[in-house]
Amino acid sequence: MKRPPLAELLLPWYAEAGRHHLPWRQNRDTYRLYLAEIMLQQTRVETVQPYYQRFLARFPTWQSLAAGDLDTVLALWSGLGYYARARNAHAAAQRVVQVFGGEFPHALEAAMTLPGVGRSTAAAVLASAYGQRQAILDANARRVLFRYHGLRGAPRDAANERRLWQLAEQETPAQAHDYNQAIQDLGALFCLSRRPRCANCPLQGPCAGPETAPAVASPPVKPRRPAWFLFARSDDDRVLLEQRPQRGIWGGLWALPWFVPADPAAEDFTALQQWAEGEYAVHLEIAAAQPWRQHVFTHFQLDYRVIEARLQAFGIAETRSKTSLFSTDQLATLALPSPLRRLLLGH
Repeated sequence: MKRPPLAELLLPWYAEAGRHHLPWRQNRDTYRLYLAEIMLQQTRVETVQPYYQRFLARFPTWQSLAAGDLDTVLALWSGLGYYARARNAHAAAQRVVQVFGGEFPHALEAAMTLPGVGRSTAAAVLASAYGQRQAILDANARRVLFRYHGLRGAPRDAANERRLWQLAEQETPAQAHDYNQAIQDLGALFCLSRRPRCANCPLQGPCAGPETAPAVASPPVKPRRPAWFLFARSDDDRVLLEQRPQRGIWGGLWALPWFVPADPAAEDFTALQQWAEGEYAVHLEIAAAQPWRQHVFTHFQLDYRVIEARLQAFGIAETRSKTSLFSTDQLATLALPSPLRRLLLGH
């Protein structure tokens, strides 16, 4: 079946029903466009909007972000998840200022040298900011193209990846900015991963659709990992926290000490006390063990239990220089992972 170009169907629909109100669509400033693209990676629009506004209020330009303190950047990002994005944004701003004179590069290849910027992200900024004909292939565009053209198999296997980029290039018109926004909106509002809303979709008819093209596969079941978080407080109610290594889970954020028990179901916390004494030079009096909770990461599910304790003695071990005690007021200023922010601050 010969299908009409996507732009013929998408652009009229977008002009009438697109999400033109979104804050990052109010101008073509490269910094604002870039920041939105980074924040929207694997994160819903409604979640991003308040973070985007707060972040811009503190860091409104490439120059301000480049000169900013990474701890402050992470604190503003706290709760948004995928914290490598925040570290990459900080590093990218520094590169834009130091290497590219404070302007987002005009060439795709140069833009892709920025930390954390791949082909689709670079293309989205170039199309919107500079009016270039650049094709994108984010998760929304991928689903639309995959289904509209009736592709088979896994959307991310090598053959389909090449074919999807070919289709993205083929379908993208000269007015790439509006088209890219349109295909993103269609994917977010109609061409959903699990329950596409085909009945009212503007592509209904020529689209191969879920009837002939299989639905985008659900992600595999994630492995589960157990952990105990040590919630230790001093007599004046300061909380023991440790800054996580820059690389790895919650990189650069402040968190409760993370202990992996040999027997997660155990109610004897002697091993935790011994570990804390050896690792942090602290003596603990166990007060309570909270119920198990879950937190989902990209590649695994963390099953964790918070173990409350009182510090009987405290002296930072030499190997734990990134460990300290914090008051409630100080906690509010720190970059904390979202589950621990809710635990410690109630929001």
